[in-house]
Amino acid sequence: MSSNNTKVSFGQKVAFGIGMLANQMFPAALGIFMVVLVQDLGFSGWMWGVIYFFPRIFDAFTDPIMGFISDNTRSRWGRRRQYVFLGAIIMGISFIIMWQLYRVNGIDYNFTYIMIWSFLFYLGLTIFSVPYVAMGYEMSNDFHERTNIMAIAQWIGQWAWVIAPWFWVIMYDESLFQSADVATRTLAVWVGIVCMIFAMVPAIFIKSKSTLNEDYSPLNFKNIRGSLWKILYGFVEAFRIKPFRQLCIATFLVFNAFNTIASFTFFIIVYHLFGGNASAAGIWPTLFGSLGALGTTFLVIPIVTRLSKTLGKKKAFILSQGISIIGYIMLWFLFIPGKPYMFIFALPFFSFGIGSLFVLMMSMTADVIDLDELNTGKRREGTFGAIYWWMVKFGFAIAGGLSGVILSSIGFDSGAETQTESAIIGLRLAFSGLPILGTLIAMFVMRNYNVTEERANEIRLELEQRKAVILNEK
Repeated sequence: MSSNNTKVSFGQKVAFGIGMLANQMFPAALGIFMVVLVQDLGFSGWMWGVIYFFPRIFDAFTDPIMGFISDNTRSRWGRRRQYVFLGAIIMGISFIIMWQLYRVNGIDYNFTYIMIWSFLFYLGLTIFSVPYVAMGYEMSNDFHERTNIMAIAQWIGQWAWVIAPWFWVIMYDESLFQSADVATRTLAVWVGIVCMIFAMVPAIFIKSKSTLNEDYSPLNFKNIRGSLWKILYGFVEAFRIKPFRQLCIATFLVFNAFNTIASFTFFIIVYHLFGGNASAAGIWPTLFGSLGALGTTFLVIPIVTRLSKTLGKKKAFILSQGISIIGYIMLWFLFIPGKPYMFIFALPFFSFGIGSLFVLMMSMTADVIDLDELNTGKRREGTFGAIYWWMVKFGFAIAGGLSGVILSSIGFDSGAETQTESAIIGLRLAFSGLPILGTLIAMFVMRNYNVTEERANEIRLELEQRKAVILNEK
């Protein structure tokens, strides 16, 4: 476990943030590359949905187990670092291999191939991300310093979403690659190697103390297998804490409503704005993602960090999500054929939704972990991190499956040069309507969240007094 000092050095925050860049670049690149499956390799909508759904379901169910293992690891390196390092290696290598797809092998072979390697990639993601996120939760016990840690991490991580959309430009530039699937095979190598190195940075540089003498449950196969009920009970116990339940549900709604429609951006721009001509669409799909991420990096994160200190984290969340709804409404009107530049005016508003989400929610989760310690006497960053991200990933799986269902139900034809008017309207309705609905429900869920700064400080004071009593008794 880390030293848990109130203030954390800038270098430690940056080391944590570099890990976040890897944590976000992998899914960012994955979202770009997934388009190639439909657009270039001939995968149907149901295949898209299955590939999104089942590996992520597997990932979601391995998270709580990894959280339990991480929380109970006795090691000279602490509870987290070795897993972060191992997970980084598995993620990087499997990501590279996963995207070595050749159209000559046929759709059925490629479908089976990417499914198998997806499971290994998501296993590596679990081994990396659960202890990595727990590292961030335990870096500080200060209410505002936690927001600072997450803000810097998200600021660095957002560059993944600035960079990844440019892969579209590279993939469809015939002067660079003869086809998008050839480009994907090459880009996957670079993404896998670079992000693997970035993911190792927290394991190497974030401080932790030995846990060899801690009173944890022994981690052998028999004990882990026998602890599955404990894991389930811990899941239920954590979910009984109302503020934590609110954080999980709100994140589930906002993040996964967005992810359901995120990949539709490319199709809307190509088929609605440019009549199905991907070459004519040029860099506009890229600009949508890249400019939106730049807005998050330089506008949303600094503003939200300031708002959380002046208004409180809950009010900052509700205000930010309200602004994002304005952005989604604007996008309905500003996707204008012949005038693609118009959607840029909606991006600063649109970016407040996802841009504010994890800065605030991860900071608030760290506050709730203190509340859990007050109630149970246990520090369970790994368990809470695993449960929180279980909700994210389970929803991500549902979102991916729902994306495929929507594409099929609206009559989207992956092999067609143009799409029917009803298919395009269906894409646009889903793109604006689903996130607005999810965001409104999330705002309602968070309306009476009660772990304020005052309450968080009271909890910290009670915990410190309790620890002082224990030390005096010894």
